[in-house]
Amino acid sequence: MTSLDWLLPPLLGSILLCLLLVPLGYQVIARGVLFADLAIAQWASLGALAGRYLGWDPALAGAPVSSLGLALLAAGAVHWTLRLPGATREAAIGVLYVVGASLAVLVVSGDPHGAQVLHRAVSGDLLWAEWPVLSALSVLALLMALLSWRRRGWSAGAGFLPVFALAVTYSVALAGLYVVFATLIITPWVQGRLQGRGPALAMAAALAGHAGGLGLSVLADVPAGPAVVVTTLVAALAMWFPARRRA
Repeated sequence: MTSLDWLLPPLLGSILLCLLLVPLGYQVIARGVLFADLAIAQWASLGALAGRYLGWDPALAGAPVSSLGLALLAAGAVHWTLRLPGATREAAIGVLYVVGASLAVLVVSGDPHGAQVLHRAVSGDLLWAEWPVLSALSVLALLMALLSWRRRGWSAGAGFLPVFALAVTYSVALAGLYVVFATLIITPWVQGRLQGRGPALAMAAALAGHAGGLGLSVLADVPAGPAVVVTTLVAALAMWFPARRRA
């Protein structure tokens, strides 16, 4: 093994995250509920924290059952809010997120190391990706590709949110809240909404951002999650400005 072999799991994790989340991000933006994904991810993170302090919380392919359960619960709540008028819907999603974040703080409040636990939940630890979660993400990415091939309109139906909650749960377990939100929204918004381009270019920008963030984290010894968020935005804008100047 070479000295850089340990980078293979986080690089594979980044590829899987981009393959899985960027297409989902297009649908989130199309539905006009940009912060619904953040709310569901927050409740998935809350479930992982609650499972940590329950003392007994079996894992399903690397993700705590409590995380899966609360993510699906949040997806059900988001499904209900989609029936509400625009302003009321956004308010309800905001409340869902804030309550989830506040409960997370309360869960770790009795732990002397609670601040570090909470920080890891939102920032993630992509550099130390674990194989069970990578395997689960591989299966999810393959299943979603097959679903998109066999039933092209599936993401516009009621089945989208449960699949989304499952994908977000494993993504949060791998990379944390910040990276999941950035991968879902930044490049689909810049390449999709602003430029009208399809997922392939957005995925390329997301992959470049992830690779740059991991490299920055290793070279500068900074947290991988925030580094990936910043470099993903830089990569998206770097691909946007030349196209805008040519337009």
